[in-house]
Amino acid sequence: MGSLEYLTADMIKAPHAFTTRQGGVSEGVFASLNIAMHRGDAPDNVEKNYAILADTLDFDVNNLVLTRQTHSDIVRVVTKSDAHGLDHHSYPECDALITNDAGCALIVFTADCTPILLWDSVNGAVGAVHAGWRGTAADIAGKTVLAMREQFGCDPHNIRAAIGPNIGACCFETDSDVPDLIRTQFGEEVEDFIIPSAEKIGKFHVDLKAVNAHALRRAGVENIEISDACTMCAPDRFWSHRITGAARGSQGAVIVCKGEKTNE
Repeated sequence: MGSLEYLTADMIKAPHAFTTRQGGVSEGVFASLNIAMHRGDAPDNVEKNYAILADTLDFDVNNLVLTRQTHSDIVRVVTKSDAHGLDHHSYPECDALITNDAGCALIVFTADCTPILLWDSVNGAVGAVHAGWRGTAADIAGKTVLAMREQFGCDPHNIRAAIGPNIGACCFETDSDVPDLIRTQFGEEVEDFIIPSAEKIGKFHVDLKAVNAHALRRAGVENIEISDACTMCAPDRFWSHRITGAARGSQGAVIVCKGEKTNE
């Protein structure tokens, strides 16, 4: 077992992590910090990987709420009572979670899609978002901020956001359907984040981090940290579905609600 490697955001003071492949006990194509059940990894190894993560971030794995992701724009409001194990298949469909329940931990899974973590610096509420290109085009980032405001009284100006490793614009080549849906949601304001391919007619490169950052700002969030890591450029560090297909594990983004108010 190697050292656990993960990324954090300076502005988010709640315990959190964007995990990498490194620091777990899984082997083969799942080496080593795979946190997804039902991809073919031994369940015991996945449980041990969660134990390593929980010990590092100091949360109770029994209070961890998972997502059954379907590239939707569904945001669930949860508490510790919604935690019932490490099999994401047993959870309701959603692609974002929010909570203000102290001790509750949230996780989303990625392997090229965009992970986003949210923390209210005043009331301590947190959120975790999985934004694939469909979720990005559906403004799941902005809808999660809206849900935190409606459910917990969060002022978006108090929310600190972190956008983690995903497939960068350097590698995310698409047909016209992706930019067309993103334009439908956000209009010409995101045109700078859609770059026609210089080599292939009808192909585009889309900067999903920048689009999601725009969505957060449109929702009132001003303080945003953005990772420059590309999952496809660094397959030894991150899992990339575009490189390996289904023969892979998953990394994730986790955040723990501490509940207390914070003076910055």
